[in-house]
Amino acid sequence: MRRSSTSKEVALCGLMIAAAFIFSYVESMIPISLGVPGVKAGLANLVTIVSLFLLGAKRTAAITLIRVALVGFTFGSLSMMMYGMAGAVFSFTVMVLLRKTDFLGIEGISISGGIAHNVGQLMVAAMVLENGRIFYYLPVLLIAGAIAGLLIGVAGALMVVRLRPMIDKDRIS
Repeated sequence: MRRSSTSKEVALCGLMIAAAFIFSYVESMIPISLGVPGVKAGLANLVTIVSLFLLGAKRTAAITLIRVALVGFTFGSLSMMMYGMAGAVFSFTVMVLLRKTDFLGIEGISISGGIAHNVGQLMVAAMVLENGRIFYYLPVLLIAGAIAGLLIGVAGALMVVRLRPMIDKDRIS
């Protein structure tokens, strides 16, 4: 691998982390109240879905983990970081597995990721609270995750189409 290729890879990953960080900040300022804690638009997941399709699973895993840690330390608490990490890891795993099947497009993978993120957080909450009643929130969280996933997937598909020629020109390997 050429040195310039490595520099470009690091720069692109840094840009993706910065974009996800900014999206998380913007999202923290948008109040969404559906009567269920944890409902968010998932703006930072736009970076995850775009990275998955343009940069691959390894780079996306690093970008996602760094983003969750930075956001947790900057805007949240240890518990927020724990829930965020659980949702991100579960969501990322589902999206990577679906990406490998080539069965769903970007939008379908993003919807699945949005749903998986909420399910991952709910599973951790049930373990922490030692109370399964928290799953009463599941229907609202599934709907919210699907809607957010669809919107992020549509935006992500548009971005992948526009960014792919730039990435492929100097293909990061």
